[in-house]
Amino acid sequence: MSLNLELISKANLSPGAGETVVVAMSGGVDSSVAAALLHEHGYRVVGITLNLWDYHASGGNVNLESGCCSIDTMADARAVCHKLGVPHYVSDFREIFDRSVQQNFIDEYFTGRTPNPCVRCNTFIKWGALLQQTEDIGASFLATGHYGRTRFNATTKRWELMRAVDEQKDQSYALWGVRQEALARTIFPLGELTKPEVREIARSLGLKTAEKKESQEICFIPDNDYRRYLRERAPETVAEIGAGDFVDVEGNRVGAHQGFPFYTVGQRKGLGLALGRPLFITAIDADSNTIVIGDDEDLRHSDFIASSVNWGSLYCPPDGTSVSCKIRYRDSGTPAILLEAEPHRVLVHFDAPQRAITPGQSAVFYDGEVVVGGGVIERVIDESFTT
Repeated sequence: MSLNLELISKANLSPGAGETVVVAMSGGVDSSVAAALLHEHGYRVVGITLNLWDYHASGGNVNLESGCCSIDTMADARAVCHKLGVPHYVSDFREIFDRSVQQNFIDEYFTGRTPNPCVRCNTFIKWGALLQQTEDIGASFLATGHYGRTRFNATTKRWELMRAVDEQKDQSYALWGVRQEALARTIFPLGELTKPEVREIARSLGLKTAEKKESQEICFIPDNDYRRYLRERAPETVAEIGAGDFVDVEGNRVGAHQGFPFYTVGQRKGLGLALGRPLFITAIDADSNTIVIGDDEDLRHSDFIASSVNWGSLYCPPDGTSVSCKIRYRDSGTPAILLEAEPHRVLVHFDAPQRAITPGQSAVFYDGEVVVGGGVIERVIDESFTT
């Protein structure tokens, strides 16, 4: 195969000049191409694959030889590094991953919230433990195969996280927790490329991961059955919570459920109710083990509080700052304003009511291509907010 120099140059990377960069190698095509591009641009690449969790401990896996953190994925990452002629290592982060991501995942469901473990992993593992390891070995930068971009704003003196060129693959929504000091040491080699172009580069370089399929499930729940995972990881808590009541928006009991951790706001299927019309979960009360159901219109709200906020392009936005707000990964973004902003908390008001604003999920605020900040949806405000 001929080397596709045009696509390699499109990555728009500055020359490495011998700088050492750690690349988080998952064994997929994206991180493989990220490492290859940096190598082609003169960086001293060190590939590190993270061993994050055990299949046998997570359970539910139907094929122990594939998926994230398997022997196969580690072997694929090592094979790519071998072809590039760069070192490859495996780092055991299972303990911190269990504590910071898996246990948080369990805890959030047991408080009636729906967590986003990818955001936690990016914030605490990749740009936490791995970034620290990057510093420990004397590397200048950390790089991943995420689709995103960074730049330094000379006016505000802040590093900015930006959307990727490929709108369909943009992963800035899951990267809002990466802080200023970490962004300053981060490289996203794929930010200017589309997924088809990434695969073409992999083919051009003869990388064995060129045609590898993407994983869609939560990495540590390979069968995608989080209910099974909760039952096996915390059987005593599940038993203690037990069954509870479905109630309508007026508080009338309309049925029984298996326990609030097994449901999420916006859910329609699997409720076991036959009341003559489509019904949705509109709220979860963990204290009383009660789940509120209602019509689609009951899911729509204009206001919510976000906590654990990390501000990006601005230190802390002034009252009334206009943004485009995403409340889920595939959300295209909706006009909103930020109010009563604090260093780690903000009130968000949508111009028009939005469906299924889900506590525990991420809310990310954009000004065009730039991430203004992001946080975790704490609670919905039922009353209409007047600006």
